[in-house]
Amino acid sequence: MRTLWQDVRYAARVLWKSPAFTAVALVAIALGVGANTAIFSVVDAVLLKPLDYKDPSQLVLIQHNYPKLDLKATVSAAGYHYYRDNAKSFSDVAAFSGFSVNLTGEGEPERLAGMQVTANIFPALGARAAEGRTFTAEENVEGQNKVVVLSDGFWRRRFGGVPVVGKNITLNGEPYAVAGVMPPTFQLGREFGGQGPDLWAPIVFTPQQANPQTGLTNEYLTVFARMRPGVDIKQAQAELDTIAADLRRQYLPNSDASNWGLLLTPLEEFVVGRIRTALWVLLGAVVFVLLIACANVANLMMARAAARQKEVAVRTALGASRWRLVRQLLTESVLLSLLGGGAGLLLAMWGVDLLLKLNENRIPRAAEIGLDSRVLLFTLGISLLTGIVFGLAPAFQNSKVDLHDTLKEGGRSGRGTVRRGVRNALVIAEMAFAVVLLIGAGLLIRSFVELQQVNPGFEPQGVLAMQVSLPPNKYADRNARAAFQRRMLEQVRALPGVRSAATTTTLPMSGWDQSGSFTIEGRTVEPGQNRPHGSRWMASEDYFQTLNVPLVRGRYFEARDVAGAPGVVIVDEALARKYWPGEDPVGKRVTFETVDQQPVWREVVGVVGHVRNEGLEGESRAQYYVPYAQYATSPNMFVAVRTDADPASLAPAVRGAIAAVDRDLPVFRVTTMEKMVAESLTQRRFSMLLFGIFAALALALAVVGLYGVMSYGVAQRTHELGLRMALGAQARDVLRMVVGQAMLLVAVGLALGLAGAFALTRWMASLLYGVSATDPLTYVGIALLLGAVALLAAYIPARRATKVDPMVALRYE
Repeated sequence: MRTLWQDVRYAARVLWKSPAFTAVALVAIALGVGANTAIFSVVDAVLLKPLDYKDPSQLVLIQHNYPKLDLKATVSAAGYHYYRDNAKSFSDVAAFSGFSVNLTGEGEPERLAGMQVTANIFPALGARAAEGRTFTAEENVEGQNKVVVLSDGFWRRRFGGVPVVGKNITLNGEPYAVAGVMPPTFQLGREFGGQGPDLWAPIVFTPQQANPQTGLTNEYLTVFARMRPGVDIKQAQAELDTIAADLRRQYLPNSDASNWGLLLTPLEEFVVGRIRTALWVLLGAVVFVLLIACANVANLMMARAAARQKEVAVRTALGASRWRLVRQLLTESVLLSLLGGGAGLLLAMWGVDLLLKLNENRIPRAAEIGLDSRVLLFTLGISLLTGIVFGLAPAFQNSKVDLHDTLKEGGRSGRGTVRRGVRNALVIAEMAFAVVLLIGAGLLIRSFVELQQVNPGFEPQGVLAMQVSLPPNKYADRNARAAFQRRMLEQVRALPGVRSAATTTTLPMSGWDQSGSFTIEGRTVEPGQNRPHGSRWMASEDYFQTLNVPLVRGRYFEARDVAGAPGVVIVDEALARKYWPGEDPVGKRVTFETVDQQPVWREVVGVVGHVRNEGLEGESRAQYYVPYAQYATSPNMFVAVRTDADPASLAPAVRGAIAAVDRDLPVFRVTTMEKMVAESLTQRRFSMLLFGIFAALALALAVVGLYGVMSYGVAQRTHELGLRMALGAQARDVLRMVVGQAMLLVAVGLALGLAGAFALTRWMASLLYGVSATDPLTYVGIALLLGAVALLAAYIPARRATKVDPMVALRYE
């Protein structure tokens, strides 16, 4: 131990005496370790840690599956009750549905995000309230359900942590008793991304909802189950397949497994499945950055080793063994790496905050991301490993000396004692790693550019958007909701600067969607086939004009399309092609509701362009629209306002116009349509930006490594270059020789990198859009970029080599 301490003290003195070398090495290590720590903190929290529930591996999500429609839906109340009562593979089945409420009373009115849950959801997850209690089964009954459990974050933000259990708060104009407050670690809903719920309330099912005869496919619940000990997911899925067959036989007689079934997914896979590939790819990228940093520092240490040959020779002559010298030199490497790791940890703290700001609402389990003990252990481990990796080659090279030659040369740099081949191999490795990262970044950038060229089906420029939700106790029926919508639009349209205004229950790329099946007049559904299906939106007149959704044929909604008038519907091009191929759907009739057991028919009056509601990439479900005035079933609506001015500047006036109709109604999610479209690309922008930063960093480190090796080579070959010039070599000959040697290293590294990229970028296929993983344009472009930058890095030392004075060089030798 004493000897180790002596090694550490000596290593510290050596590093202190070489401030330039130490500073450059620390920066390279800090960048590599910091990037790895930041990305690992995300990977660990999102992918590696189990969900923060009791025995999370036993939790599975149940979904209704429509294979022919390529639709995985939520679950109906009837389905939930049936699976809870009949599935033997589960010890518990729980359900929840998102909802929002208006908080009034003390303070400003506020719109709260919440969940309506079955009472067993908390014990099913193994969660208990930090203050008070959770729900009882009796509170899932109408009249007994006016209780809430608060999240820790909302309780502290709104009430300052003051005890509120047993007190009432006013939600949608009604008093709710606070039953309890959950601990900060309980994040149900937050792990799916977004802000998470402010509160939970008991859910109530009507007899009609719970009846499988009428409500089996009325899907709106997220249902998860806990598998019994000893039951695996294959066994549970087999039982659900049997249950699904029974339900089809009883309630869906014309269906088979290709029309409707049940699907089990591990809850953890459902939560993180979409981001898994992106995070592993990013982690691989930062590992490459760290390897390039290691190669850079190893090259620095090997170059520095030449100046320490006499010191090593003297210590060897005094009796030091080679192992003793290797240990001393490795101690210096590890100490340097630990210091760099400490600096990298500080960079990682900033990096994690930046990652969350870039993509917090799109990263599942974002609340769990941070620099905890696991991440600190990772940083320590990777710092030690880094020190060993970049220190081994220099240590073994430097510890092997020829005493006679080294001491005779009087301490000058021993030519040949540090193998040029090792340094060149490190440069080649740096170039190869940099090529792989640059091609990956290039593919992501090209994908992002391709996505930005996609037509969303509407014009987002100049449109302000916001959301309101009507409390059911105040707006209890369709007429009241339609009347509010009409009065609100009158107020908003009267504002200066407003070109048009409209409402819709679903705004493109808002994350909301509603869908439903319908029947076409004169057509029957054949056995084994699904009814026609699409996204169903309720919109006001002027909605299509406000968003500039093109009219293909027929007409838009008009002011005459109100309750009591003939029912109308507008379909989009995708729906028209799918269900009226080769026909004009205008004038045809459809129905999706009944009154007194009689179908309510609606005439198709127009066809509009298809809107990419679910994002610019992939295909969005076909859509059909109903006038809100004729079908005001939803209390939630978006308000869209088109203006020639800055849309954001109009927000206060629109808020005021809505308050003039109902001053207790909170307005939330105030944004612009341009921002909404941009936010739909957040995940891709996040991956592209980070990968691009890592690739640029890798390129910089690789080019610096090439420059350092060539500069060191020129310095070591001063005598040779002087002799060549004394014998008649021209400056251009020396320039060509030095640049040629550098570009040979670059060419080998480029070839290896292209081959590596060809093999590795296939793992990125799911992250690409409109471009293949082997896109030749990207490969050629990156090769030219790297060649040009490397040529510049090689030219500078090569130019310096042409300035060597032969007389000075020969006298120096």
